[in-house]
Amino acid sequence: MAETRTVTKLAGRALLVAVESAQLRKDIPEIKSGDTVRLQIKVVEGIRERLQPFEGVVIRLRGGSVNKNFTVRRITNGVGVERTFLLHSPRIEKIEVLRHARVRRKQLYYLRGLTGKAARLKELRPLTSKQVAAKEAAKAAKSASTTTPTATPAAAE
Repeated sequence: MAETRTVTKLAGRALLVAVESAQLRKDIPEIKSGDTVRLQIKVVEGIRERLQPFEGVVIRLRGGSVNKNFTVRRITNGVGVERTFLLHSPRIEKIEVLRHARVRRKQLYYLRGLTGKAARLKELRPLTSKQVAAKEAAKAAKSASTTTPTATPAAAE
């Protein structure tokens, strides 16, 4: 009797993984805490369905796989509004990441107590192509300089 229970648990787990992997969406960008995102959410009103935008700062990421969810906070008419969304939900039409911010925490609950300029986050700007090229050149020069001193004494002898 005990053997059949373990077999069903393994089969159940495999079935659960198969169903969950079928529900995962592929069109979702990588989002992190501190990102400013714009969501297009499907809202059903009676028989009509429309898209409603919601833009704010991601203050929390939780869960994993199909159950991964995130909370977005925005200030509307001086009132803070937070909504939690399932990342792989079919109700979310589109997610756009507008800005990345430098944060040192995963959950930004401290933003709830801040208003105005104090609630701003330091923006991370993407590197330009010139900056990327300069960074690669510096990295190559550094690796070349570390290999050169070992080769120089052998040539002197």
